[in-house]
Amino acid sequence: MLVGTWIAFPFALFAGALVTVQAGSNAQLRQSFGSAMRALLVNYVLGFTVVRGHVLIARVPWPMTDRIGAAPWWAWIGGLSGAAYGMAAILLASQLGATTLMALAVSGQLLISFPFDHFACSALKPIRPDGLGWPDGNRS
Repeated sequence: MLVGTWIAFPFALFAGALVTVQAGSNAQLRQSFGSAMRALLVNYVLGFTVVRGHVLIARVPWPMTDRIGAAPWWAWIGGLSGAAYGMAAILLASQLGATTLMALAVSGQLLISFPFDHFACSALKPIRPDGLGWPDGNRS
């Protein structure tokens, strides 16, 4: 396990709070720039800059070409999903407000997360809804 459960839960909660902050700040960028696409581009350039800085400082190597090619087609939709979410949030945040936007976004996440966990979609392992997993491999 990457991090213990005692730290994973508050970290996930904090990350979720940042999604609301992101929607609000991106909506403000949209208003300031007069364009949703410019706001989204600035959002991703800033995010890329932070990740790239970490990669350089931590000396994380670039994956080998054969490893990039080994990824299945559906492994690449994460970036597309992020862009689609970012655009939706920028366009809808001012219209719906933070509470409604986040309630709908979380509802969509919950609707898709159960089958993803239950059927181990993509690279996710089967996890019980209570977060305890199936240590014996038995899904019942």
